[in-house]
Amino acid sequence: MNKSYFNLYTHSLSKAISETEVNTFQGRKLTTPLGFDELCALSKEVQKNEGQQFIVGNGASAGIANHMALDWTKNGKVKTHSFANAPMLTALGNDLGFDDAFSSVLDWYGSTNDLLISISSSGNSPNILNAIKMARKKGMQVVTFSGLKPDNQSRGLGDLNFYIKAKTYGIVECAHQALMHCWLDQFMGIEEWEIDAHQNMRQTPLEV
Repeated sequence: MNKSYFNLYTHSLSKAISETEVNTFQGRKLTTPLGFDELCALSKEVQKNEGQQFIVGNGASAGIANHMALDWTKNGKVKTHSFANAPMLTALGNDLGFDDAFSSVLDWYGSTNDLLISISSSGNSPNILNAIKMARKKGMQVVTFSGLKPDNQSRGLGDLNFYIKAKTYGIVECAHQALMHCWLDQFMGIEEWEIDAHQNMRQTPLEV
């Protein structure tokens, strides 16, 4: 392999994605394809029961949460929310404390038909861990996406846990974004390798 920075970086990213580790709350290890099958099944249950998905993350993970909440609601037809907007987070952080910024909203809106998805590169952010605890209290299902150290706290707290075996934030964050799209595209039945035309998410064709 040509050892240019670009080739080494993209090889590391591809390796991180392909070696994603999945385990259940009970510690049972799953193959990554089976993990995604079960993840999609959780979303189908949410949709069937008219529940909601909540995606939480900090920093870059908050950006992923915002992006995927919109895509799930608009394209996947599953009501999905992210709390990553500045007015909400600054108000909750100021009034209730940042560690409870996510858990407080889940306490207000979460129910037993809902699903929490946490995205945390370290897996150790206090507000993420508190959100998971609140989701459990509300009877919600929980899915975690984490990376970096293999013994991070959130990795064992979800019904499904997706762990990226990488040492740097950039690789973990990029891998998480790819996995998030894989989840939604599998749910929607989108197959890049099978289609000839380019995807158009507009309800009406673009005017020329």
